[in-house]
Amino acid sequence: MECHDHQTTLRINGDRLNQSLADLATIGQLTDGGVRRLAFTPEDIQGRELVRRWMVEAGMDIRVDTAGNLIGRLPGQQSGAALVTGSHIDTVPAGGRYDGTLGVLAGIEVARSLQESGIQLKHPFEVIVFSDEEDTMIG
Repeated sequence: MECHDHQTTLRINGDRLNQSLADLATIGQLTDGGVRRLAFTPEDIQGRELVRRWMVEAGMDIRVDTAGNLIGRLPGQQSGAALVTGSHIDTVPAGGRYDGTLGVLAGIEVARSLQESGIQLKHPFEVIVFSDEEDTMIG
């Protein structure tokens, strides 16, 4: 289905988004409710694999760029420049469960909703998980 501006309403599944946030927060979960998922650690790698799986389930094509950023892409009606959103899933040593992850998982939820609604945007849609955004390992 083509998206004609105001004629199509996209509904986001807030319960599913909240469940995704909760599921990702279990990886590296601290006893005080925080999260420790430092870049390039086993927890970060496990988190990235979970996010990658969700991207694939949302119908996204996956690639990793030379900087190690994970990129999911839904094709558009036209090729070329994409509408892009994203953030990071790595944390500082005692990070919060929403810092960065909300930007990534909200984008994946948009992709899920587009796919379920049969909507293809004019331009491709990408979600990027930036590597080592918190820069706790390199300095």
